[in-house]
Amino acid sequence: MLAITSPRAYAHEAGLRIRAGQFIKPYATHIRIFTSPQAWQAVNPELSQSLEENGIRWQLDYLEGECTEQAIASLKHHTEQQGAELLLAIGGGRVLDAAKAAASQLPAVTLVNFATQAATCAAWSPIAIIYNEQGGHLRSQPLGKMPELVLVDSEVIARSDVRYLKAGIVDALAKYYEFRPYQQHNPDDLALDLKVMTARQALDTFRQQGDAAILACQQQRVTPELVRVIDATIVLAGLANSVRDLLPTPGFAHAIHNRLTHLPELHHWLHGEKVGFSLLVQSLMEHDGVADAELLALLRHYDMPLKLPVLRGDRHSALRNLAQQIKFPQACAERLPFSVSARALEQALLATDTLF
Repeated sequence: MLAITSPRAYAHEAGLRIRAGQFIKPYATHIRIFTSPQAWQAVNPELSQSLEENGIRWQLDYLEGECTEQAIASLKHHTEQQGAELLLAIGGGRVLDAAKAAASQLPAVTLVNFATQAATCAAWSPIAIIYNEQGGHLRSQPLGKMPELVLVDSEVIARSDVRYLKAGIVDALAKYYEFRPYQQHNPDDLALDLKVMTARQALDTFRQQGDAAILACQQQRVTPELVRVIDATIVLAGLANSVRDLLPTPGFAHAIHNRLTHLPELHHWLHGEKVGFSLLVQSLMEHDGVADAELLALLRHYDMPLKLPVLRGDRHSALRNLAQQIKFPQACAERLPFSVSARALEQALLATDTLF
């Protein structure tokens, strides 16, 4: 059975925060807002004024730290206690994932996501990534309910650090490089074909408009190229993740990423930057120690880190331990056209130290 689990609607406009109340009012007039101090500042005073003009009452809740079980439980409790009809999440991946997870436990509460960054596809993706207090990945949790609406204001994203956009581009193009290898052993799977086609469209967008979008973000300008790249990082990448059938095809680079989140030396790396390095490792495994030339060029072009920083203790032992700690389902590994083993991972990690 093929299923596509996606938000009901998506709205992307320059200056959308000025009309936020008009988008929210058809669903509720008593809402809880979940955000971060930086994201709240990025959308105001325009968003608050729009809510007031439309007669929408709200209470504000800030995410403190990571998207943890405790943060999710706290948001769920506060939303229930308030009696809110709608949960409006405003921010980046951690805020949006915590809101998605909490809303999935609140059947009567509508969820609206307002993405203030294009650093991941979290606003759209049908999973929530749960971390521990230190930022280490615990699990990827499927959602029981998707957002009713995803809102994007390209003016807000254009004013954010361009590093987030570069990381979002790499996180999005990763879908193509992660899903495509499965086709070699599964050539007739419709869901997989749809995932690869959608991911390829995102990759083509970055090839054609990526440079112009980066320049626009550096200049804090909204251009057609920036709009298309934002849509590719959120919608196309999210849609590629939204297609499901009975054949599980988890991204191998993301499995590497998940373990990297437990390294304190990498906590300053963004999600997409960890994914970018993990794509390099996957490529070295897939091509017998030689990275795919086009992928490597893209990683360099978007300033992804291609080597791990200094790690605690003996480096060779640290990389060996890291390789042994990376977990990937055996049944999925068997569907990939390259060896997935601790030894292969160790060799690829070692290669990143010597190739560049």
